[in-house]
Amino acid sequence: MNIIDEVTRAHRAVTEKGEAKSVVLSRHYDAAAEDVWDALTTAERISRWLLPISGDLRLGGTYQLEGNAGGEILACEPPELLRVTWVFGDAPASEVEVTLAPDGDGTRFELTHTAVVAAEFWSRYGPGAVGVGWDLSVLGLAMHLAGLPIPDHEHFHETEQGRAAIVASSRAWGEAYLASGADAGLVAAATEATTAFYAPEPE
Repeated sequence: MNIIDEVTRAHRAVTEKGEAKSVVLSRHYDAAAEDVWDALTTAERISRWLLPISGDLRLGGTYQLEGNAGGEILACEPPELLRVTWVFGDAPASEVEVTLAPDGDGTRFELTHTAVVAAEFWSRYGPGAVGVGWDLSVLGLAMHLAGLPIPDHEHFHETEQGRAAIVASSRAWGEAYLASGADAGLVAAATEATTAFYAPEPE
């Protein structure tokens, strides 16, 4: 699997409605929707491509990703729709929705993360702040569905391949941000800041 190809094959969009910002990430998986759904909703499989997860994983239940976000399961319509709240640290709750649909011999996956973002933070990092993280997550899902070993989350950014994937992702989110109508200078600065956050230059 060519990791850069996996990153660049995805489509990204950025929308703003008042204070709410949405990042949209969509791509094709060469797997049946039922298999993708199972990988998204089964604790044992989630832990293999994302993070260990605990909680009551059913409609109305709650979940907690180890050392990361948690929230409530708002909608669960297998194998088409999953919507959860997303609470990370002290930030206000946001919402993540994933939809699956048949797409040729595989599945079309679309993830939308909508949040009210502080103006200062958005101006500094833009959509890449959350977008790069989701890119790395759906890359892990692609590798899991293909039966490949998942890179070490802690040190992936330190590898040549990992850094290249992060840079490609950050630039792609910059392009989506620019396409949304953002100022080119703001986009360039936000892309640089996001890349430095996820993959700082080695000392």
